[in-house]
Amino acid sequence: MTIQEDDILQRMLASMEALRTDQLKLTEQFKQLSIATSKAESLEHAPSPSVSVESFKPEQTDAKPVTQTEKKSESESVMYPNRVILTTYPGQHGIKPMSLKWGAEDPRQRGPVVASRHAESIKKRNAIGAYGGSYCIYRALAVAIGDLPFDHRPNFDMTEPTFKIGPHPTWFDPEKIVSLDPWGHTAPTTFFEEYKKGLDVRGPSVIYAHTHHRPTIAITKAHMTMAEMEMSVKNNSLKVDGKIVVNNRGDLAVSKAAVEPVWYLPGVAKRFGIEETLLRRALFPNTYSYRAGLASSVTGVSGMYPELITRPDLKVYLPPIGGISVYIFGNPEYVSDPTKKLTLRVHDECNGSDVFGSDICTCRPYLIYGIEECVKQAQEGGVGVIVYFRKEGRALGEVTKYLVYNARKRQAGGDTASNYFLRTECIAGVKDMRFQALMPDVLHWLGIQKIDRMMSMSNMKHDAIVGSGIPIIERVPIPEEMIPADSRVEIDAKIASGYFTEGKVLNNEELANVFV
Repeated sequence: MTIQEDDILQRMLASMEALRTDQLKLTEQFKQLSIATSKAESLEHAPSPSVSVESFKPEQTDAKPVTQTEKKSESESVMYPNRVILTTYPGQHGIKPMSLKWGAEDPRQRGPVVASRHAESIKKRNAIGAYGGSYCIYRALAVAIGDLPFDHRPNFDMTEPTFKIGPHPTWFDPEKIVSLDPWGHTAPTTFFEEYKKGLDVRGPSVIYAHTHHRPTIAITKAHMTMAEMEMSVKNNSLKVDGKIVVNNRGDLAVSKAAVEPVWYLPGVAKRFGIEETLLRRALFPNTYSYRAGLASSVTGVSGMYPELITRPDLKVYLPPIGGISVYIFGNPEYVSDPTKKLTLRVHDECNGSDVFGSDICTCRPYLIYGIEECVKQAQEGGVGVIVYFRKEGRALGEVTKYLVYNARKRQAGGDTASNYFLRTECIAGVKDMRFQALMPDVLHWLGIQKIDRMMSMSNMKHDAIVGSGIPIIERVPIPEEMIPADSRVEIDAKIASGYFTEGKVLNNEELANVFV
């Protein structure tokens, strides 16, 4: 063990001990508060044990009626009757996580991913985090205001995938797929009989009743309508075939999947070339808040998921981030067939351009171009795939992106290609946090073995995909006529930084003359 590793370990142990001490103090305070509250209520109301507080009507005319606040307090005691559990520890009494073997060839041998903090699940959990990514917060609000029963158990009848994906050999390699659960769409079918009997899930070989679990992938089929596709039909760029382009309005038949992130921490750490302990140590404070993260980097406390530190035996983490959408044009079976040609665009979210048509970047034009080329590939007997990641503003967020826009426009000399990344680095501290190292996982989940046409100029995406073992035959840049005038700054700066192009790469002096 190096001095640096030993230092990290000592700080982790200190953090764990501080958390344990804080939890003991909070538990004791909670007990005392509960006792005091119970005594106060009994002295004030003294209802019969067989009569509820709501139905008890004392004879005294000056007795206070039960208030809405008191009703809410009672609801809270029903939902959360036990003491607050801030964290758990390996070997703690009653802690027996369900078996989970990442990379197993059979879903029952692999075991389900269980992250629920339900009273019947918390001791059996084998994962840190919460289902639904960032949407877990809205679920908490729904429970708090009473719209969602706290003990709701989903009914997964008729939710099974509309087409088959996998299993593929890459599913059985614990290092090929580390940021999603390849079996995430199979739980309702794998454990169908158990669900039907009223049990949420079964572990491998052993029945676990009342253990809350849910799919992290859903697969369906749909039609999509885009104004640009209708225009392409009208100008004969796309042909109506009744199967893929279904009508003169340019409606497209599509097979699609929604994927929530599920991280296998040892694999994620290895992918980035760091130790798992360091990854956990960074995730703990920085999943609390930005400023808390700054303070925590020194103190070692504060964080949304203390078990990142206290439960090194739990190797799976459901991060509170956005997921992935996959759109397939053509026969989904062709995606994993190397004899069929495949066109692919991997697209990172840009709400301003993708949805609202902002012309400061090439995001929507390139996405539209990618969709049209995917459709054409499918009509030619191949298949097209669009993979859409929720990584708004290069994973820096939309607020940061808009701040950068303002700074770029107001800087001395105006918005120039030579200073394109400078303003981002000044505000965010880094020019890009998409870190494409995990991106190829969804391609391996789909079983993609080669990419004939890659509709992307990104060197980071190209290198990540090829580095993961998937060859790219052809790289296709966005056509010049599709580049909005206001996005010239962006595209020329990116090309100069390493993006693929079939045209000229500008030098610094030339970049300074590209401005808006």
